Amino acid sequence: MLATFAFALLVPAVPPELTYVAPGSKIEKLWGEGEFTEGPAEGPDGCVYFSDIGNRVMKFDPKTGKTTAFRDPGGRTNGLKFDDKGRLIACEGANTGGGRRISITEKDGKVKALADSFEGKMFNSPNDLTIDIKGRIYFSDPRYVGDEKRELDHESVYRIDPDGKVHRVTTDTSKPNGLVISPDGVTLYVSDHASDPKGARALVAYPINADGSLGKRAVLHDFGKERGIDGMTVSKDGTVVATAGKGKAGGIYFFGATGKQLAFLPTPEDPNNCCFAGKDKKTLYITAGKSLYRVDLTIGGK
Repeated sequence: MLATFAFALLVPAVPPELTYVAPGSKIEKLWGEGEFTEGPAEGPDGCVYFSDIGNRVMKFDPKTGKTTAFRDPGGRTNGLKFDDKGRLIACEGANTGGGRRISITEKDGKVKALADSFEGKMFNSPNDLTIDIKGRIYFSDPRYVGDEKRELDHESVYRIDPDGKVHRVTTDTSKPNGLVISPDGVTLYVSDHASDPKGARALVAYPINADGSLGKRAVLHDFGKERGIDGMTVSKDGTVVATAGKGKAGGIYFFGATGKQLAFLPTPEDPNNCCFAGKDKKTLYITAGKSLYRVDLTIGGK
């Protein structure tokens, strides 16, 4: 049975027309048997795939309401995305069983490495990714957990070009986490989220140059010492939809393209990531705590 939770958008001084939850919609709990859920992505089959960082990739089928294991073990996957050929691209992190690579799962189920190092040194712990219209993959490489020896002395965002070459595209991130590209393809949004509250905890933006390199960093929203953004997605109209905060402040944060907070939707568990899915792309799937949730919105994804 699906548990339901009804919440209001609790943001003072926001015009009443700026509402994001569809009329009559409630947050539904779809599955709650994970260890730590992350990285939801809609597949070409209409199912929603997500990581259970206990070391599985799970698949939720909206038609049946069932959740099953898709990859077990999963290489400690975190962020997931499907490319334009319907293949699953995954960030495999550190810790026991982690691949510390970007992997690709072919349609026949075979898994191979797309990239596992930069200049001969293994990645720290690939965390999240996004893919641009040219098929270039941008991914973050922080290190939050895992005792494996680090080979890179920086935590950066990288780009994998269609020819397989890997480029470091940031030199000013302290611990990049979630990331997403604006609908017009000209801006890369990144969550720079340090483990130490004294470090950077902000939503930042970089202009994307024609060659895939990035321009000057701009801080759009500073979370101060609070838990900032883990994962995020973006709507067709450019609204950044992000998972951030904990406890009463844990939920979905809606930001305008310039970083202005537009609304807040609390979630039953501390949220980790989200994605748009469904026929009209207006259903938001949320990984939070040990669970998978969904809610219908008035805005839709790409």
